[in-house]
Amino acid sequence: MKKLIQRLLMFFIGVPLVVLVVLLPQKNHLAVNVIVVILSALGALEFANMLKKKPPSSEDAPGCFLYPVEVILLGILGPAAMTLSVSFKAVAYIFPAAFILGASWCLISNIFSPANRLDGAIGRVTAGFAVMFYPGIFILWIIRMTLFPQAEKVILLFLLTVFANDSIAWAAGMIFGKNNRGLIPASPNKSAAGFIGGLAAATLAGLAAVYFVPAAFNPVRFPRPVSGIIIGLAAGLAATLGDLAESAMKRSSDIKDSGTIIPGRGGVLDTIDSIAMAAPVYYILYWILFRV
Repeated sequence: MKKLIQRLLMFFIGVPLVVLVVLLPQKNHLAVNVIVVILSALGALEFANMLKKKPPSSEDAPGCFLYPVEVILLGILGPAAMTLSVSFKAVAYIFPAAFILGASWCLISNIFSPANRLDGAIGRVTAGFAVMFYPGIFILWIIRMTLFPQAEKVILLFLLTVFANDSIAWAAGMIFGKNNRGLIPASPNKSAAGFIGGLAAATLAGLAAVYFVPAAFNPVRFPRPVSGIIIGLAAGLAATLGDLAESAMKRSSDIKDSGTIIPGRGGVLDTIDSIAMAAPVYYILYWILFRV
């Protein structure tokens, strides 16, 4: 009951704050982009902690250990470079240059390690590359969305689709999922009822976008209902897979939540896992379905 109350409070407080930030007058959506960078840093820290939970390769080797400052810098490389490109019109090659810089650090940072710590070099390199990509390389597509005309509406409808999928999946699972759980070992509490309910809600959100926000969601390739169903259903499926992927990683690391920073939900990754996986899917489909 306590967790339910916390979740509801976070919903009724967090959603209006998100809407306010997206609609806030700002230079090139800078506030939205900065928040994405911050979430990428916090999510990378939680992901690095998951990697560190796995046993090291030897008693003295640090395994997948990375210093927090390394994790933060690697985690924000993609979103920060994209923000410089989108909000400050930086040169186009800043994005690949940032990843070359990060990859170079991952590869050369072990050169001067003591001999008894070199067994952990492969783990450190692997962890470095991992936190560069997750969650930052996924969630940065929200920054790309700010380039669309009427970007505020596009971003809000994207978030509505993901939130609808997550919230209705949770509610449907609580009400109708008692006898149809355990289908996916990575998250045995997830139910078929929740999966169906979430996808139905996301599909309805996609249909709502094309009918109630036609200025931003004007189909150019398929009829209006088909376009709405495609973008809603695909985003809902991607959001569900993002949630399950993080559940698999948490189970591998033997932890229940990625963190404790958000009451009722756990960590930052527990909150943005669905958003991160759905963002590139939504961006690409919006470009295909609604852009000339």
